[in-house]
Formats: sequence, C-alpha cells, structure tokens
Amino acid sequence: MTVKHLWLTDFRNHREVDLSLDPGVTVVVGTNGRGKTNLIEALAWLARGTSFRGAPTEALVRGGADRAIVRAEVETTGRTVLLEAELMVSGKNRIQVNRQRVTRLRDLLGHFRTTVFGPDDLRLIKGGPGNRRGWIDDLLVDLHPGNHALRGDLDRILRQRNALLKQSKGRATPDVETTLEVWDAQLIEVGEQLASARREVLTVLLPEVEVLMGALTDGRSRMSMKVVDQWSSKGLGAALVTARPDDLKRGVTTVGPHRDEILFSLDDMPARTHASQGEQRSIVLALRLAGHRLV
Repeated sequence: MTVKHLWLTDFRNHREVDLSLDPGVTVVVGTNGRGKTNLIEALAWLARGTSFRGAPTEALVRGGADRAIVRAEVETTGRTVLLEAELMVSGKNRIQVNRQRVTRLRDLLGHFRTTVFGPDDLRLIKGGPGNRRGWIDDLLVDLHPGNHALRGDLDRILRQRNALLKQSKGRATPDVETTLEVWDAQLIEVGEQLASARREVLTVLLPEVEVLMGALTDGRSRMSMKVVDQWSSKGLGAALVTARPDDLKRGVTTVGPHRDEILFSLDDMPARTHASQGEQRSIVLALRLAGHRLV
C-alpha cells in the first residue's frame, strides 16, 4: 500500500499542494510552522475520516476559504484508487472514491490505512480512559471498516438513552421505563459486540507488543494489557438494571463499554503510574507498531 500522489487545496496553511511520491521512505524537512504535520494529517483524514489531532472540520480549512480539498492517489492490492474529500466549513463534507460520490463515511474507509506516531500519543498512557478506548476502537476500524458503523450505533444509542434520562428528571414513570427497555436492548446488543471485539483484538495484539517491547527494552520489561469493566461478570443487561436508579438520578448512562478502561501494565504494575517517561514512550511506540503490523 503506497501513496503515489497528494493534492491539497486550502487545507490548514497550504493554499495549494501538488506532491508526487516515490516508493519507499519519504522524509519531509522544514522549519517549524511550515505545515509538515499538516501533510500527514491530510493523508490520515483520507484513511480515517477524522483528524488524528481531534480537530473539527472548520479548523482544517485555511483561513478565508469556505472549503478544503484533499485528494490522493494510492496503490493498494495491485490497483490504483483515487480518494477525494471536500471538507466544508459549513454544510456536509463530500467524499469521492474513483470520482464516484459516496454518501457514507464507511465507504471511504479501508481503501488506505495509516499509522501515526506523534508526541500526543503519550496520552494513551497518561491520559484518561477515553484516549485508550479511542485507540482500540480506531484499530478495530482499521482492521474491519464495518466496525465504524458499530461505533456509530453505540454513540447514537447512548445519545438517545442519555437524552431520555435527562428528560425524566429522575422520575421512573411507566413511559420512561418502557422506553429505557427499548434502548437497553439495543445497548446490550451493540455494547457486548463492541466489548467482545476489543478483547479479541487485544488478545491478537499482545504477542506483537511483547516482541516489540522486548526489542525496545533489551528484554528487561514484560508488557500486559486487558480491558477492565464493571459489568462483564454479570452481563450488561443485569448491570444496566442495577445501575438504572443511579442513571435516572444522574441523567447519564453510568455503565457499559463507553466507560470501560484498558489497563496497560509493565512488569505487573500499571504503566500510567509506575513506568518511567522513557518506558511510556516505548510502550506507545510498541502499540503503534504492533497495530501497524496487524493492518
């Protein structure tokens, strides 16, 4: 899988870019603020449909413009694919694959995959659980683009359930209870499916991470990782029933895969609190490289 050509119009600080890329390693050199990372961000957007920096679409459009265009010609599995995204300051983004308009983001995914390793990746260790859930879910989409729909379904169900909880103002009326049952059934189906996929990919990923950590630390450190949750032992359905009074009181769903933690350990100690800065960087690099090998 190689990138043969990249074109940009009004993306970040780039007014126009027309860049041919040869096979092999490409090194981009320039002083600070010239837009080196922006080139990587543009390519990564075509692979993921989002900015790896977490930036909203309007931040990707050069000041004074109403849209940005990102286009790349990539070669994958022996064929050439032209990918194009028109990113709008207002309105819906437009995406094309081989000059054919696609209406769903998931139709863009899978044609081109990227692995980005940057300074902010230390958030995988030092940051909150959401950073680690985002990492594993991004990897799931890279492995199987259909998982993008699974993530979207979970987000939609949680938005609807949380809206109902807020509207209830803590009162468990018959109508509220009936509607919660509907959303709970969907949350159980989608949530358990996503949680199972997370555990499966960690199981596959761990041997690769162990090999890479051994190489990065000269075999001195042993890595482990697992999903930590508050519901799998009794099932998500039972956990939701138990948590319902608290959910109604707080107006938010307090249990489920959206609250799960992924625990990274080094020599059986939590990496977040016990690993040195250098060890944390090695862990993140091993995670990124292992994920890259899988996809």
